[in-house]
Amino acid sequence: MQPLPIISRFLDYLDGQRNFSAHTVRSYSGDLVQFCRFLAAGLCADGAEGLPSGEAPSLEKFPETSDVPPKALTRRILGITPTDVRAYLAAMRNSEYSKSTIARKLATLRSLYKYLVRIGEIEASPLSVIRTPRQDKPLPKFLDVQQVEALLNAPDPSTLTGSRDRAILETIYSSGLRIGELVSLNVEDLDEFSEVLRIRGKGKKERLVPLGSKAVAAIDAYRKQRCRLATAGRGPLFINKFGKRLSDRSIRRKLDEYLLAAGIPLNISPHTLRHSFATHMLNAGADLRSVQEMLGHASLSTTQIYTHLTTRRLKEVYDKAHPLARAENLSK
Repeated sequence: MQPLPIISRFLDYLDGQRNFSAHTVRSYSGDLVQFCRFLAAGLCADGAEGLPSGEAPSLEKFPETSDVPPKALTRRILGITPTDVRAYLAAMRNSEYSKSTIARKLATLRSLYKYLVRIGEIEASPLSVIRTPRQDKPLPKFLDVQQVEALLNAPDPSTLTGSRDRAILETIYSSGLRIGELVSLNVEDLDEFSEVLRIRGKGKKERLVPLGSKAVAAIDAYRKQRCRLATAGRGPLFINKFGKRLSDRSIRRKLDEYLLAAGIPLNISPHTLRHSFATHMLNAGADLRSVQEMLGHASLSTTQIYTHLTTRRLKEVYDKAHPLARAENLSK
């Protein structure tokens, strides 16, 4: 199903005025296509309304359809009620979506209807009385220092691909980059003299982050071999064998190879290196505000999740070291 004009206008607004990243806009688009399928399943080909009643089926039972008149579907979008939203939530639960996925899709709808109120298409958002499901907040995974060192040493720096991959891993861990920020790096974003990177983060906001000397050396070694495929002065920093910008999917695939070589469990993503960066920085005494700035978090509360990891580690050290910390010591 192609996005309706009203949905396309909203996506253009996110891109042009809110400066959302291309990845985020695609995510919103996918969420809204699914929501439109849900609404279309309750419309006949002639546009008559009638969402399924009773227990909401799973979303997989709503086939993609193109025989619903776009005007009728647009009217349905503008006319939904809180009851319709609850039916959609029930359908997502019946599809066994995780709480975090449901919350994200609900946030997409909140943004859409806030925009529709803003441009005068509707008077009030039907989401205003809908509560976001309470989410579980598991602590982020991270590698210990020994595991990070084993992973960084897994690529073979004597080859062009290995040199590139060593530079990639060193850069993510050295600066705590998101995978999207890494693949968007250009040669001119690197200031080797000052050892900093210019990063274009979420919302197309730019920030400067420090780059460790080991990462600088790894990038320099890679660039000396990179000149076989591309000019040295400008363009994407990390490239594939065709001289084109490397994709995040390629990096994830290569990471799995190095995890296997380093003997590290494969349920690790490039984002785990970002988590490891933040955790190790705080463990070593970095202040929370500095880590927030380096990670590019808009809110300090987002960074504070790492304090739970460091607090847990401090508690473990305390339990092992303090003579009266454990119950068995009290009886001695």
